[in-house]
Amino acid sequence: MSFIVKRLAHIQLAAPKGSEEAAREFFKGILGFDEIEKPEELRKKGGVWFGLGNYEVHIGIEEPFSPAKKAHPAFEVENIEDLKLHLIKNGVKMIEDKNLPGAIRFYISDPFGNRMEFLEWIKE
Repeated sequence: MSFIVKRLAHIQLAAPKGSEEAAREFFKGILGFDEIEKPEELRKKGGVWFGLGNYEVHIGIEEPFSPAKKAHPAFEVENIEDLKLHLIKNGVKMIEDKNLPGAIRFYISDPFGNRMEFLEWIKE
C-alpha cells in the first residue's frame, strides 16, 4: 500500500439540537477539555468542538438524535481515583468494569446518553 494512516484526528459524538451549552458544561466544565473554535462554514450546522491534548472531540448535532449506547470513545487517564471522586462530586454516575485485566476502568454517559470509557493501566 502507498498510503499511511497517521493518527486519529478526532472522534465525534452526536447530540440533539440545541445542546451546545450542555456540552460545554460537561466537556469543558466537568472534564476540563478546551473548546476549539469551529470553522465558520461549519458553525451553522451547530455542535461544538473540544481539544484534548493532540486529539479533538466533536459534538455534532443529529436529528433525529439517538445516543451511542455501545460504541464509545475510551480515554486513558492518570489518577483515575481522583477522576472518580471529581465525577461523583459533579453528579456524574458511573459503571465500574473489572473485566479488562491490568486496568481500572469505568463507563459514564455524557449529558446526551453517549457512552464514554475512562481507564488507567495498573503498574505492577
